[in-house]
Amino acid sequence: MQDQQLSFLKTLLETGSPSGYEADIQKKIHAHVETFADQIDRDWHGNLAATVNPEGNPRIMLAGHCDQIGLLVKHIEPEGFLRTMTIGGWDMQMLLGQKVQVWTANGPIPGVIARKAIHLLSKDERGKIPEIHDLWIDIGAKDKADAETRIELGDPVTLNLGYQELLNGLACAPGMDDKVGVWVVMSALERVKAGTAQAAVIGVSTVQEEIGLRGATTASYSADAKLGIAVDVTHATDTPDVSQSQHGDVKIGGGPVIVRGPNTNSKVFERLTSIAKAANIPYQVNALPKAASNDAAALQLSRGGQATAVVAIPNRYMHSPVEVISLQDLEHAAELIAQFCLSLTPDCDFTP
Repeated sequence: MQDQQLSFLKTLLETGSPSGYEADIQKKIHAHVETFADQIDRDWHGNLAATVNPEGNPRIMLAGHCDQIGLLVKHIEPEGFLRTMTIGGWDMQMLLGQKVQVWTANGPIPGVIARKAIHLLSKDERGKIPEIHDLWIDIGAKDKADAETRIELGDPVTLNLGYQELLNGLACAPGMDDKVGVWVVMSALERVKAGTAQAAVIGVSTVQEEIGLRGATTASYSADAKLGIAVDVTHATDTPDVSQSQHGDVKIGGGPVIVRGPNTNSKVFERLTSIAKAANIPYQVNALPKAASNDAAALQLSRGGQATAVVAIPNRYMHSPVEVISLQDLEHAAELIAQFCLSLTPDCDFTP
């Protein structure tokens, strides 16, 4: 991955963006895409759409959601500790003992998620998985008045953000879901700009996916596209204790996953796989017998319906502080989607 592209990925991963609080990350995405996009639009919902060849035909929307799971400050205790509620789906066991950042109007404030020490827990408490109301955030405040000079109710919280490279081209960070999707979408769009596109290609950084595909629903209506590709993460199943017979055979570094099933237009699937084979782009196939739990579900039902596909990035330990992906999978996904977009002509027919 080139230095500029890696820098963009790190910027995404180091910027807090819980669902509903995506303004900061969208500003940074805007700064990146304005170097190559022909048109950039922001809507009042918070979505950012960058377009190449806006008058082209057909129109295709590429969607990656920039929001991440997080917490929301709900209450401040008299002693200055913060009580929170979850944004998106958390495994409570992942939160215990984590370092966090509270994103305030004056910048992030560090804190830690805690509960009573194990020595002070009753036998029943030790055997119970805590719920969010059993945990609190300690920012070091002296008392409630001290905390209130720094924190407001409704301030969002994320885990400590950052990027760490592992062996063999793998990387780890909170929020890979789905900032890697935004990276793929915008990197594909930049490659389309460098080519000769007949289609109008609209790369959208969508908001609020983690709380119900909300940004994709509104953005796809505005885009008014005939085709759509959602780029999100999917579960890598190459770790211990994960059943491949139940969840599919998905390997980190094996290439992007092209999903097959009712949320994927059959002809779009065939073209994606044909392009991958012809260009020697590694890919994997996984089956999904229902609507995807990502932006593809919204794209497919937008207006009169989009010919939709899901291109997914294998991800270990989803919705955890240590999500792991392969940088090579990102590159291959961006190249595959760019070549797909460049192959589109006005006479394409994706009627199943």
